[in-house]
Amino acid sequence: MRTAGIKELKARLSEYVRAVKAGETVLVTERGEVVAELRPATGIGVPQPTDVLESLASEGQVTCARVAKEGWRWEIRGLGLPAGTADSLLDGLRAEATSSRQ
Repeated sequence: MRTAGIKELKARLSEYVRAVKAGETVLVTERGEVVAELRPATGIGVPQPTDVLESLASEGQVTCARVAKEGWRWEIRGLGLPAGTADSLLDGLRAEATSSRQ
């Protein structure tokens, strides 16, 4: 097990990452106190959205739908403003900014 201060870790990060990939654990210290641990990944990877939802549901944080939403999808409708509205608003703001700088 290796120990590295934050400053040393930043300066030699690639070396420490290679050591971790080789199976070593690195303790990161700040002013002599261990604040983090770098160790090889367990292979679990990034949780998928369904995993997160299932976990939250098992904890009672969310409630799952009782019936599947077959064929359901989001429909983007916009704000109902005429085409070009955003462009004209931005042009007005740019003109204001230019005139206030002069």
